[in-house]
Amino acid sequence: MDFTEAYSDTCSTVGLAAREGNVKVLRKLLRKGRSVDVADNRGWMPIHEAAYHNSVECLRMLIHADSSENYIKTKTFEGFCALHLAASQGHWKIVHILLEAGADPNATTSEETTPLFLGANVNCQALDEATPLFIAAQEGHTECVELLLSSGADPDLYCNEDDWQLPIHAAAQMGHTEILELLIPLTNRVCDTGPDKVSPVYSAVFGGHEECLEMLLQHGYSPDAQMCLIFGFSSPMCMAFQKDCEFFGIVNILLKYGAQLNELHLAYCLKYEKFLVFRYFLKKGCPLAPWNHISEFISHAIKAQTTYKEWLPSLLLAGFDPLNLLCSSWIDSVSDDILIFTLEFTNWRTLPPAVEKMISTRASHSSRALQQHIACLPSLTHLCRLEIRSCLKPEHLRSDSFICQLPLPRSLHNYLLYAEVLRMNEVPALTAIEDGEINEAT
Repeated sequence: MDFTEAYSDTCSTVGLAAREGNVKVLRKLLRKGRSVDVADNRGWMPIHEAAYHNSVECLRMLIHADSSENYIKTKTFEGFCALHLAASQGHWKIVHILLEAGADPNATTSEETTPLFLGANVNCQALDEATPLFIAAQEGHTECVELLLSSGADPDLYCNEDDWQLPIHAAAQMGHTEILELLIPLTNRVCDTGPDKVSPVYSAVFGGHEECLEMLLQHGYSPDAQMCLIFGFSSPMCMAFQKDCEFFGIVNILLKYGAQLNELHLAYCLKYEKFLVFRYFLKKGCPLAPWNHISEFISHAIKAQTTYKEWLPSLLLAGFDPLNLLCSSWIDSVSDDILIFTLEFTNWRTLPPAVEKMISTRASHSSRALQQHIACLPSLTHLCRLEIRSCLKPEHLRSDSFICQLPLPRSLHNYLLYAEVLRMNEVPALTAIEDGEINEAT
């Protein structure tokens, strides 16, 4: 006999009315004296049907129709009483009616299961969509997380209205490494790559937890992740700039696992005045072309012009094309000294006509120094310097040591490195890191 599948031909008419919640039909049947204790192939009586299907009025009618105290305690062939079935479906009102009518809250099934155990829905959600697993992960209750997972809690059930936040995000953001280790192998990786999702890497960076970040990256989560519209960042590296004491450690970890640098990261260095990191990113091979966010970079560069000696020389010496800077906003906004310094990395007499026109317009109401500079002819040695540097590969321009190893006199090494221009503009010797990691002390 199958005790799990309900056969319609074995259910009494009273049972069917209770299953469907048909109060009108049930009332007529009871008036005709139809029995309320006829069981189907599973041993289910009408009271079981009403309890399981949340038929509140039908349940009340059935209880009153049978005065026997044992009717409310009758069990199915698997040992389930009406209270078990109501609790398993979360029908709190049915549970309340049954308890008031004398149902035993400690009744057990054939597998020794009580109604209390069946009322525990491990995937229930609060008004803000939070699940018990999410709250336990957020609060750091490792044993609760283990119990919930072993009881069938779903780690992929979204816990907010925007459908992106999971328990793994809570653990990563709050720094609960043991819980994170439990959740990583059980969580669907779509959260790391889905365009409308948020990688937990962002959560670890947002919380400033280096150990959680490294754990995620060790298990294959991307250090670049997807663009995060929720937080307004294009990459975890961009988000890292909002951190203070944790910043350097987070940056080093992201780079260690292959984070790709771009111009937005350089722009953020200027925005947050992290000039050592700016130079470090250049040494680590941040691409200098092509740039998709040049306007955003120039916007931050203009705001950082008072500290240009900390970053602009390094950018231009690394091989950045100064023509990318020589747009109207840069030409109109920076000081004469900065504009002259920028032009030192060009042949200012062969600039594109549009650029030449903007510079001439600017010079007409600027200092005599700028007017004289654009009026004079570049020296032959300067043109040779530009030509030699144009023949070098980008990775060579980023390395002072490579240029200093060229089979040339030391004076030419210095000339190729713009030593006289840096000296004339009083650019100090800048700390740079060829390899290794950066930290606050550096």
